[in-house]
Amino acid sequence: MSEQQAPPERLVVAAAIVDDLALPTRLLAARRSEPPELAGGWEFPGGKVEPGEQPLDALHRELREELGIAVEVGAELTGPYDGRWALGPGLTMRLWFAVVADGVPAPLEDHDELRWLGPGEWPGVPWLPADVTVVEALIAGCPSARA
Repeated sequence: MSEQQAPPERLVVAAAIVDDLALPTRLLAARRSEPPELAGGWEFPGGKVEPGEQPLDALHRELREELGIAVEVGAELTGPYDGRWALGPGLTMRLWFAVVADGVPAPLEDHDELRWLGPGEWPGVPWLPADVTVVEALIAGCPSARA
């Protein structure tokens, strides 16, 4: 019998869009409108990296498509799994801090609402389960985000 190999992990890129890269106090959360099993949960905007695409190129593309914005990318918040965050079977995420450089965020694709969360409010929406640990890490690393 031959061993079955697990399918390769698919990389997702996302942004913690904040009001200031040096001293963030506000964080943009996006509420999923689809697929049905994720609808109503809040997440960091972003999406899957296409084959042959560089992660940061994918991040810029996804934020243009989903929110209609261009961003300035800051530091990456590295996760516990080779720098990535676990999202679920076959999916891992890389996440960067970012600020809006052009445009006004709007829920154009995959989301039905956006919300700026102020100090002390970052954990205040029902984040998708995979993002809860990321939000906790963001708060731990951003004292200005605490109430």
